Amino acid sequence: MGNGIDILDILRQSFTLVILLFCSVLSITFMFERWWYFRRAKGNGDEILAHIQKLLETGKGDQATAYCQNQTAAVAQVILYGLLHSGRSRKDLEELLGTKRLEERAKLERYLSVLGTLGNVSPFIGLFGTVIGIIKAFRDLALAGAGGPTVVAKGISEALVATAGGLMVAIPAVIIYNYFMRRVKAISTDMEVAATRLVVMLGAK
Repeated sequence: MGNGIDILDILRQSFTLVILLFCSVLSITFMFERWWYFRRAKGNGDEILAHIQKLLETGKGDQATAYCQNQTAAVAQVILYGLLHSGRSRKDLEELLGTKRLEERAKLERYLSVLGTLGNVSPFIGLFGTVIGIIKAFRDLALAGAGGPTVVAKGISEALVATAGGLMVAIPAVIIYNYFMRRVKAISTDMEVAATRLVVMLGAK
């Protein structure tokens, strides 16, 4: 590519960039997977509870259960679990709802550790590639014996691409990871509030 940087040639020569490319594909895959899951897990606990209360007040308990079964929201699954165990004591019901909330939170946090790890590790992988590239550049300078900075300029510029690649993988991964963790906290709070209100609504003793 003239005097420019041949990315394909760099990829062939740098195994760290190949690793970063794999990390990038992995990161994007889990980003979309989690986005789709959170899209389905999103729900308004107040609206669901209001609808459930109307059905229960009119003696339509089966319809209330069926309504929750048709919902993909995490809070709906907690409410459904409470309805299925509504005949238990208040203490038992609260404990059961607590375990269900933990189960739903674990589903929300699934694969997020991968994004967090990629966000933390990718810059170091890029830095490692840069160090290796600079070592090679100075080795070329030593072997050439003459030529000055022009001998290593191309090698160093290609080596720095690894650092840039590491940051390009890490920055989006960290941003998306923090975003999803905020979503986990918001949905978890909604589940906790809904579970407490459901216990009161069912009048468990």
